[in-house]
Amino acid sequence: MGKTKRKSNKPSIETLTNLLAPLQALQDLISEFRDQGVIIGGVAASLLGTPRFTVDIDAVFLLNLEDILKLLEKAAKLGIEPRITDPVAFAHKTRMLLLSHSASGTNIDISLGILPFEFEMVERSRMVDIGQTKVRLPTPEDLIIMKVIAHRSKDLEDIQAIAESYPILDIEYLRLWLNRFGEALDLPYLWDEIQRLILKS
Repeated sequence: MGKTKRKSNKPSIETLTNLLAPLQALQDLISEFRDQGVIIGGVAASLLGTPRFTVDIDAVFLLNLEDILKLLEKAAKLGIEPRITDPVAFAHKTRMLLLSHSASGTNIDISLGILPFEFEMVERSRMVDIGQTKVRLPTPEDLIIMKVIAHRSKDLEDIQAIAESYPILDIEYLRLWLNRFGEALDLPYLWDEIQRLILKS
């Protein structure tokens, strides 16, 4: 298995200053569920790649639909409330919880993970220091895979930034999962495309 190595030891937090309070609340919520969750999206990309502007927070939790009410109850105690009128029904349809950190007004989107990859991502996740706060983030490889699946222009930019920050990535792990997703999504050249993008970094 390959090694993952970052150029610098500490992530930059300048662009995330306004998100520290909701990040701490979300991390506390992850801890309430025995670390069965991980912060992803623009926040993770800013911490593992190049800091960029982001106004909301995304996370994946490994919870069943039956756990939604329990999650909402624990979230409320941490100042995180639903931002739609019927979050339970919406989550049953989409496996997404649309929440908001009351004190800051920061939107928090929680996806209820179900894919084997999401289980592996959470299992491989690790705590990262950002100032006085520690948050659970995916490995650089797992965040790259998440970004590949989203495949928007900003996701491709994030992938290149992560690869620049981590010049030594576990290429075999990336190839394995991207070939699996390429087959499932009928995108046989997915790995070749992303490999070229990473090698540019």
